[in-house]
Amino acid sequence: MKYLVLLCDGMADTHNEKFLGGKTPMECANKPYMDKLAKKAWVGMCKTVAEGLKPGSDVANLSVMGYDPMVCYTGRSPLEAASIGVDLKDTDVALRCNIVTLSQEEKYEDKKMVDYCAGDISTKEANEIIKTIEKELGNDIYKFYSGVSYRHCLVVDGGTTDLGEMTPPHDISGKVVGPYLSKSENAKPLIDLMKKSYNILKDHPVNIARRAKGLNEANSIWLWGEGRKPQLEDFFAKNGVKGAVVSAVDLLKGIGICANMQTPEVSGATGYIDTDFEAKTNVAIQSFKDGADLVYLHFEAPDECGHRGEAENKVKAIELIDSRSLKPILEYLDSSADDYRVLIMPDHPTPLETKTHSSYPVPFMIYDSSREEKGVDCFTEENAQSTGIFISHGPEIMEKLLKH
Repeated sequence: MKYLVLLCDGMADTHNEKFLGGKTPMECANKPYMDKLAKKAWVGMCKTVAEGLKPGSDVANLSVMGYDPMVCYTGRSPLEAASIGVDLKDTDVALRCNIVTLSQEEKYEDKKMVDYCAGDISTKEANEIIKTIEKELGNDIYKFYSGVSYRHCLVVDGGTTDLGEMTPPHDISGKVVGPYLSKSENAKPLIDLMKKSYNILKDHPVNIARRAKGLNEANSIWLWGEGRKPQLEDFFAKNGVKGAVVSAVDLLKGIGICANMQTPEVSGATGYIDTDFEAKTNVAIQSFKDGADLVYLHFEAPDECGHRGEAENKVKAIELIDSRSLKPILEYLDSSADDYRVLIMPDHPTPLETKTHSSYPVPFMIYDSSREEKGVDCFTEENAQSTGIFISHGPEIMEKLLKH
């Protein structure tokens, strides 16, 4: 038996007359391959974010992979650090270091969060930014590490996770940042780093070039997602199947690394709608050929479009996943000798209205090539809810896939 998890990050949404005539992107998208499977799949809703936890991709994807965040979650950034190659000490605290665009008010607290990803800055440009930040602000306590695009890492030697509310930048798009800066005394040195970074970066060569092109400048770092070294049970030992994670983002690869899953690199993977869908698909198929029993194929694009309020692009992202990834993988699985199961779901909703994550349950389907279920005509939030099937404890979804 082969298993495919097609994780469409942030795909679920809500009905709002401001967008798409009141329909959700899942309802608008032309996704014939998802819908074909849904007609014969076990379809329902799953709560991936437990009460009391923030609806981040870290918590939600851990749940889908079968890990209980209430037990094993230590923070988002340590998972990303694992992917970057940082070997955290037990006394280290890692934080996500976004490169963002802030407005130009003189006082840092009065600036607005113009863009949480600095115009989806290229990894090459971002590496130059982080090199400068490490040179100017790095020392024996603070060490900055480059990641992908706008996503990077700060490791604090002997740090604390008692930092108050370190707000994710994608939660405050268009808002004045002052009210969202942690008031904790422990966070003051980190807030100071953020403030210093603005003065360092405002006339950085990368930003001079971006300014000339009319692009959003990468003029500040933004720190959040603090945590300590994670401890995840070996995926094979836990489930009895060999797993691989195929993703563009360090968070997902970090979860895979910590769970001793294969995490192949994908050239051209960006985490946005311009990602190389074919390259990711080919790597996923090759992972099966190389012996993986389960491939966790993650697409970030619907989530990014949700954060940016890009309704048409969110629809397009779902359609591209369906036509350029799901179709060829199904063709490969159908041509192989093994039966297979496919789990398709988002990790959490990222509604266009709020531009941030929601802890609301998400639709899922599990298709088994060896049998038919009474499914739904179209894979949507409303149809999934109509079945009455509800998984209240997110980590159970992996067990359902493997043993359903």
